[in-house]
Amino acid sequence: MMGRHIEHRPEDSTLMSIVLFEDRGAVRHLVLNRPEKRNALSAELILELREAFAAAAADDGVACVVVRGAGPMFSAGMDFGALGALAADPAGLPALRRPILEAWNLLEEMPKPTIAQIHGACLGGAMELALACDLRTMAADAIMGLPETRIGLIPDVGGSSRLPSIVGLGRAKELIMTSKLVDGTEAERIGLVNRVAPAGELEAATDALVGELLACAPVAVAHAKRVLDAAAKPALATTLELEVTAQALCARTDDFAEATRAFAEKREPEFSGR
Repeated sequence: MMGRHIEHRPEDSTLMSIVLFEDRGAVRHLVLNRPEKRNALSAELILELREAFAAAAADDGVACVVVRGAGPMFSAGMDFGALGALAADPAGLPALRRPILEAWNLLEEMPKPTIAQIHGACLGGAMELALACDLRTMAADAIMGLPETRIGLIPDVGGSSRLPSIVGLGRAKELIMTSKLVDGTEAERIGLVNRVAPAGELEAATDALVGELLACAPVAVAHAKRVLDAAAKPALATTLELEVTAQALCARTDDFAEATRAFAEKREPEFSGR
């Protein structure tokens, strides 16, 4: 079975599954559990998340889903090994991207409300996961951002498509085109997250938001979610395809190759614009 069930208690580091699930009444918490790797999004973790999201969507006993990370942060984003594979073989981009999109799209498409609970850091592909959720709560001292342009790429698993509908086009361009990182206080100010709280009070803030959702009629909430998403992102399927087209071009540039070398050598890249 996907994941591993835990009772309502702090995460036990002896549990080895990389996705834990914890039912709190009608609320299912799904926990990224690679704390020793900063919950980096490996192919295995993405596959297990996809299975966990599908199972939650299909479970009539689950009314709301919360996604969070074990250890010191939500997630550092894509595993560097995946970026290395892309640099070695840009033609492999569609195969690399497909399971991620399938997983993140499940969050957006399921009729149940979904919440990303963010602490520590939420970067790159992990922020794209959070953007696919309906709502986001964040610790005031956490950081969040899409740093892809710093390595010659763009956010291509929904970040470029979903961010403008959440924060507006101008702020989305600033966040993506400058690879800007924001803390929880700034993220709440610009509408990127719905609730911000001191780190020690983040779980309570999430629980309060969950309580507000569960006080409403589930069928109405599900239909409202569907209509709102359609209104805010009417061209989502098209722009998701544009993302992969643009990324395929970026992945073949000298700048991306230089960025991967610079990362491995722990230095700043020297971009040539080619």
